[in-house]
Amino acid sequence: MSSDDAQQGGTGDGTAGGRTVRVVLVDDHRMFRTGVQAEIGETGRTGVEVAGEAADVDQAVTVITATRPEVVLLDVHLPGGGGVEVLRRCAAMSADAERPVRFLALSVSDAAEDVIGVIRGGARGYVTKTITGTDLVDAIFRVADGDAVFSPRLAGFVLDAFASTDAPPIDEDLDRLTQREREVLRLIARGYAYKEIAKQLFISVKTVESHVSAVLRKLQLSNRHELTRWAAARRLV
Repeated sequence: MSSDDAQQGGTGDGTAGGRTVRVVLVDDHRMFRTGVQAEIGETGRTGVEVAGEAADVDQAVTVITATRPEVVLLDVHLPGGGGVEVLRRCAAMSADAERPVRFLALSVSDAAEDVIGVIRGGARGYVTKTITGTDLVDAIFRVADGDAVFSPRLAGFVLDAFASTDAPPIDEDLDRLTQREREVLRLIARGYAYKEIAKQLFISVKTVESHVSAVLRKLQLSNRHELTRWAAARRLV
């Protein structure tokens, strides 16, 4: 996790003078949830209480409804419809003036369409999984207070999107890929080795190879060099 991923603010240690913020973790990778829990879940130190976890859309809606946390850490790519579907189904809780449930996207993806999609869906911020535990705690408290929080380079995507009245063009080739295949595509195009991709996405090397094969087949490309050129031409890198 890098130290400069989130904009700075708040108290630094996240405790806000003894205040506690209740959080639900939504991510389909158990190992990642465990890691986040270890980083931020010591309530006495961080001021964050992890009230529940979920691995897919249905679980997320159930846990969020049952626990009514102040903040949900939401992965963008989830089984059952993704983070946007969670936001849609929890819209009434987000709009509750007395006890709003606020959403902070926490994702491996830094793609403009993912950032814009969840912000339009109602999330209050978006940070990537390279964020440090300290900065994540700070972001949680800021979102709980109603602030918008973004990793610095992602804020530009949002400003550009909402400054324009034009909807982004539909890329039919890209739409053939699943969300996970898009993640693998971007990492391959950035020069990551299969082992590095497996570590980033918490999947096996064999699974990475399967995704790469599927991407090449769907896009009718022959090798990773062609794939890199294809991604660069669409500014996905």
